[in-house]
Amino acid sequence: MSTLTLEATRLTADPARLQARLETFAALSEPGSGPGVTRLAYTPLEREAHAVFADEMRSLGLTVWTDAAGNTIAERGGTVPGLPALGTGSHLDSVPNAGAYDGIAGVVAAMETARLYDQHDVAHAHPVRFIAFAAEEGARFGQACTGSRIVAGLTGPEDLAAKRDAHGTTMADALRAVGFSPEEVAEARWQPEEWAAFVELHIEQGSVLESTGTPIGVVDLISGSTRVLLEVAGRASHTGGTPMHLRADAMAAAAEIVLLIESVANDSRHHGTRATVGRMDATPGSITTIAGKVELYVDVRDVDSDRQRLTAAEIVERAQALCVRRGVRLTAHTLADASPVILPGWLRESVAGTCRRLGVDYRVLPSGASHDAQMVNRVVPTGMVFVPSRDGISHSPVEWTGADELALGTDVLASALLALDRLLAPTRGQDDCHRDHHHGDRKETGA
Repeated sequence: MSTLTLEATRLTADPARLQARLETFAALSEPGSGPGVTRLAYTPLEREAHAVFADEMRSLGLTVWTDAAGNTIAERGGTVPGLPALGTGSHLDSVPNAGAYDGIAGVVAAMETARLYDQHDVAHAHPVRFIAFAAEEGARFGQACTGSRIVAGLTGPEDLAAKRDAHGTTMADALRAVGFSPEEVAEARWQPEEWAAFVELHIEQGSVLESTGTPIGVVDLISGSTRVLLEVAGRASHTGGTPMHLRADAMAAAAEIVLLIESVANDSRHHGTRATVGRMDATPGSITTIAGKVELYVDVRDVDSDRQRLTAAEIVERAQALCVRRGVRLTAHTLADASPVILPGWLRESVAGTCRRLGVDYRVLPSGASHDAQMVNRVVPTGMVFVPSRDGISHSPVEWTGADELALGTDVLASALLALDRLLAPTRGQDDCHRDHHHGDRKETGA
């Protein structure tokens, strides 16, 4: 391979090729599931999407494998033996009735970066790994970022049987159903010495970039998330035969809890807190029967770790008092919990420096959503590049990012990885202390 420098040639992504890949993945959706894309974690459709990714990476001559957690990894070799890897990628699963961009934009940007390196015969000292993570969305099992949590050592075999979907299927059984052994997922864990840096491209899922006319976001902080299941148990009874004052109506109590949660997140003590009830399931679910049981799925997000957990605890405490007043019972279960993460400053500055060299305007901003980058930052210094989201909408069929906007983000990603390759490459025998310095920065600023 010949050496390509950033000063010599700018790698320019092809918007049409990116759009075509997005449409290929968008076509892989559950039949009859309604508008948008439905491709849930650890399903045959998710595996089919991973196979599309793997096939293209193999066509470029990359070494491809799938780990025990279902993450698919493609490696392009480096010119210096024994160096740790640089990495990029995102996920291919979706929430129900999603758009075509969340996660997938980062995967197609990784695929395009690999193609650009091949097309321009780019040489890099470190190996570069392009990754499609499994099971990033928490829509099916309540826990987000499962594939990346496993590689970061945050989820192990013992955790998988406790996570269930709406049909009662455990995550362990879901893994078995698509050909993986849940007992072996710990084998997928990454070792810090095997990694130099990781950069994830993602749509913003907010409106800051679009509203300010800024094409690129460089992320400094990723919000944490605490997810809680609240079970309200009342007494099912006939809607016509039961007087209002004799009811133990689980639905009425649940409705008041929803408004309580909104009120908590909106008060002056919680500036920056976001709290949502995204799903409610009522039993028996009949128009002529007072609800005897309601399940509420609550998501509390914050950039402040203590406030995040205290808010979740306050919601449970106040909901408990509300239920006592209404004569119903409340049970709370924590489904998942992830801390906010401050991304390493030196890596963020390296990505920002790439934007400046390319003459691309950028803005440093936090992420309100969770990402695989949040988890792998436990193992490897990690950065994130955002591209705009139209109207700030995500997790919706109308989610949209322009192909030209994604192409510019891919230009930044491809060049940023090469800049990191030069920054972290060994020189004059000083490579060990240089890498130790940066890994020390990661340890100080991680979750």
